[in-house]
Amino acid sequence: MLATPPDFDVLIVGAGISGIGMAAHMEMKAPNHSYAIVERREDLGGTWDLFRYPGIRSDSDMHTLGFDFEPWRHEKSIADGPAILDYLNMIVDQRGIRQHIRNGHKVLSADFRDDEARWHVEMELADGSTTRLTANFLYLGSGYYDYDEAYDPGFELGAFEGQVLHPQFWPKDLDYTDKKVVVIGSGAPAVTILPSMAEKAAHVTMLQRTPPWMFARPAKDRIANFLRRVLPEGIAYKITRFKNVKMQDIAFKRARQKPEKMKAMLNRGIEKALGPDYDREAFTPPYNPWDQRICLVPDDDLFEAMKAGTASVVTDQIEAFEAKGIRLKSGKLLEADIIITATGLKLAVAGKIAISQNGESVDFSQRFYYKGCMFSNLPNLSAVFGYINASWTLRADINSDFICRVLNEMRAKGTDIVTPVLSPEVEAQLEPEDIFASFSSGYLQRARGLNPQNSTHYPWRLNQEYIADRKTMANDPIDDGILAFTRVSEAADQAQAQLEAAE
Repeated sequence: MLATPPDFDVLIVGAGISGIGMAAHMEMKAPNHSYAIVERREDLGGTWDLFRYPGIRSDSDMHTLGFDFEPWRHEKSIADGPAILDYLNMIVDQRGIRQHIRNGHKVLSADFRDDEARWHVEMELADGSTTRLTANFLYLGSGYYDYDEAYDPGFELGAFEGQVLHPQFWPKDLDYTDKKVVVIGSGAPAVTILPSMAEKAAHVTMLQRTPPWMFARPAKDRIANFLRRVLPEGIAYKITRFKNVKMQDIAFKRARQKPEKMKAMLNRGIEKALGPDYDREAFTPPYNPWDQRICLVPDDDLFEAMKAGTASVVTDQIEAFEAKGIRLKSGKLLEADIIITATGLKLAVAGKIAISQNGESVDFSQRFYYKGCMFSNLPNLSAVFGYINASWTLRADINSDFICRVLNEMRAKGTDIVTPVLSPEVEAQLEPEDIFASFSSGYLQRARGLNPQNSTHYPWRLNQEYIADRKTMANDPIDDGILAFTRVSEAADQAQAQLEAAE
């Protein structure tokens, strides 16, 4: 084994849902391994600490966005940002995780050195200085988008005399009372911002080039709340979680198999909320449901704001930005005091960290996913990219559990390095597929060419089927003939032998 140990067995990057989930799993399932969480922000929470726009909330129910090990206790299953932060803070305090978090540590680079079986991780501190830590295993819970930059569609905003902002960089104490607000975009942030700001603004208009599919549902899960009253909390949570996972799976597959029926169902829901005379064109996208994520409308809040006359939806294209608002292709002027460019996120791979091995840069677009959590021929590293068609935490949970099992297997075997080995011969036989080919969301399509490769065959893929993934990840043996477990002294020899055996 190593002559001098690294600073930590595991270094977790990010104190959001993914990082906190990994730490909690380690406390339960790999307690003999040391770890630290490094977080660039001054507070934990990741997305839920960064986004501060009005009405910020989950667009997944908290019985699946919550962790498998910690019940969601609030009455509302569609939770706002502060409630989610309370949930995460409760977990880190009750499970002794907070003492392991190092805030104000932005990871710049990480280099794995085979001859030491450890990552050398360079970080920038809040004062601009740098520091370094070493770890045997690196776990990236850094999310999927760029924290520093949002997507810029290239608007020429210079003529506009009002205020322009993006939901990702919401200013503190923004006063929009009695202001005319235009939200450009039709994704989840826009659908959330519109009814929330309409409570105080003079009027809020959502300007969309293309409508999204919308689904209205109550913010409270009546079945979940009933079960909590009559059953032990843990059992009630497991039943509700199972119910909601199955409902998500059924809805997604129905949308794929019978899109016209799904369209009709979604249209009926909107008609029920807005009445039979609603503008059907403004709520009927040119694509099938679940080609992009369906926008959630809890308690009909967006529709209620529209009926109250404080909010509206306009489908048009931008001709130009003028001093007092936005000139549309139709010729209409949308007057605005504030313009919100809810135009989407910019996807980032591995948190924009410069990953290398023995000083050689790692290009993730040339690596294949291994079971949706590791990467071909890249040792001692895991990352979380949640489901597109279900709650992010579902993948975070099964990845954390799997990596804990990997860590324990390494400890039992007395090894330092674990690598998903993909030989050139096997790689040549794989059939790559566009990882997000069936999803047309702009932020996914813009990131084509950046993402790791996806095979049509397991385990060299990132699946979009949680139920199947959960069973496979939990039940398949860790030592599957693909993961190579090696010691520093024998790493090169054994990896070479496995490559030759696979030929």
